[in-house]
Amino acid sequence: MELSAVFLSRLQFAFTVSFHIIFPTLTIGLAIYLAFLEGMWLKTGRALYKQLCLFWGRIFALSFGMGVVSGIVLSYEFGTNFSRFSEAAGNVLGPLLTYEVMTAFFMEAGFLGVMLFGWNRVGPRLHYFATLMVALGTTVSAFWILSANSWMHTPAGTELRDGVFYVRDWFEVVFNPSFPYRLAHMLLASLITTTFFVAGICAWYVLKAREQEFAGRALKLALLTAALLTPLQVLVGDLHGLNAYEYQPMKVAAMEGRWETMAGAPLLLFALPDQEAEKNRFEIGIPKGASLILEHDPNGVIKGLKSVPPEDRPPMAPVFFSFRVMVGLGMLMLCLAWLGVWYTWRGSLLTRRWYLRVLLWMAPAGLVATLAGWYVAEIGRQPWLVNGLLRTVDGVSPLAPWQVLTTLLAFVLVYSVLFGAYLYYLLRIIRKGPQIKDEPGSITPAKHAQPAFMPVEGD
Repeated sequence: MELSAVFLSRLQFAFTVSFHIIFPTLTIGLAIYLAFLEGMWLKTGRALYKQLCLFWGRIFALSFGMGVVSGIVLSYEFGTNFSRFSEAAGNVLGPLLTYEVMTAFFMEAGFLGVMLFGWNRVGPRLHYFATLMVALGTTVSAFWILSANSWMHTPAGTELRDGVFYVRDWFEVVFNPSFPYRLAHMLLASLITTTFFVAGICAWYVLKAREQEFAGRALKLALLTAALLTPLQVLVGDLHGLNAYEYQPMKVAAMEGRWETMAGAPLLLFALPDQEAEKNRFEIGIPKGASLILEHDPNGVIKGLKSVPPEDRPPMAPVFFSFRVMVGLGMLMLCLAWLGVWYTWRGSLLTRRWYLRVLLWMAPAGLVATLAGWYVAEIGRQPWLVNGLLRTVDGVSPLAPWQVLTTLLAFVLVYSVLFGAYLYYLLRIIRKGPQIKDEPGSITPAKHAQPAFMPVEGD
C-alpha cells in the first residue's frame, strides 16, 4: 500500500480519535452514574452511596482529564491535515463545534471543580446541582459532536456553491436524518460501557475478598442497569442500521459482506472478503436473513457494492469485521447482564467465581465495541468526507507524506506514554479502593447523621 499523504492523514486522525473516544465514552456514563449515586445518598442518607460516589469520582476525574488533553488535538488536525475540508465545511462545522464549547465545555469546566473539591465547601444540594450540571454537560457535548459528525454522513440543510457549503436551514443541519439514531446509539453505548467497566472492577474486589458491601452493591446496580439498557441498544441499533440502509446503502453492503445485488440475500455470520477479486472467499450465513432484516421481506432485494463504481465503494473487510466485533460483544454483554440478574435473584451472584472472572475480563468490552462501531461508521463512509458531496482525497491538506508520517509517529509515542500513565494511576486508584474517614467537617444531608467519606490523601 502506498504511504500517500491522504492515507497517512486518515491514519493519523483515526489513531488520535480512537484514543480520544475511549475517555468521553467512559466519562459520559460515569457522570450520569455519579449523579445517580449522589442523588441516592441525599435521598437515603446511606453512607455507602457517598463512598461509591467518591471512589468513582476519582476515576471520572482521571478519565475526564485524559479526554480533554486528547480532544484538543483533534480540532487542530482539521486545519493541519484536512485544511481543504475545513475551508469547504467550515460554515457548517465551525459553529457546531463552537456551540459545543460554549454550552457543554464551559458548563463542565465551571462545575467540575465544585463537584470534585466542593464536598466540604458547599452545601450538599448545591454540590448535587454541580454534579448534575457536569452530567448534563457531558451529554450536551455528545449532542453537538454527534450532530456535526452525523451531518457528514447525512448532509442536510446546506447547499454547495463553488466548493463551499452554505447553510440554508440550521434546524435541518443539526437534526439531520441520521442524528437522532446516532445520538441515542452513542449515549446508550456510553452507559453500557460504564456498567461493564464498573462491574469488572467490582468483580475484582469480590474475587479478592475486599470491600464486599461496596463492591456487591455496585455490581448489582451495574448488572441491573446493563440488563435494562442492552435490549434497548439492540432496538436502537436496528433502527440506526435501517437509517444507514436508506441513506448510505454502500456502507450497509460492506457491513453485510454483499458484493452482488440480489433478492433473498443471506445474513452472513462470517466471510473472508476479497476486495481485489470482488468476492468472498468463504461464507457462513443464514438464508434470506439480510433481506428479512433490512427489507422486512425474505425475498427483498439488497444492493451490493458492485452496483456502484469501484472508486465509490468503501473497503469491505474492515467494515465487515468491525461490525461483527461490535454486534458479537453486544450480544455477549446482553447475555451476561441477564445471567447476572438471574444470579442476583437467586442470591448466588457473589459466589459464582467463574462468572466474576468473566466480568473482570469484560471490563473493557464496551470500549472495544464502541471503537468497532466507530470504525464501521467512519470507514463505511469512505470514500467521502461529506457523503456524496466531498471526497476524502479532495479534503486533505497538500502535505508531503514524510511530514504526516513524522507527526503520526510522534503521536503514537506521546499517546503511548499518556495511556501508560493513565493505566498506572487508574490501577493505583483501584488497588487502594474506597477509603472511609470520619471527619467533623464533612457534609451530610441535614436529616441524616452519618459520617461522610473523603478522598484518599495524596490522590
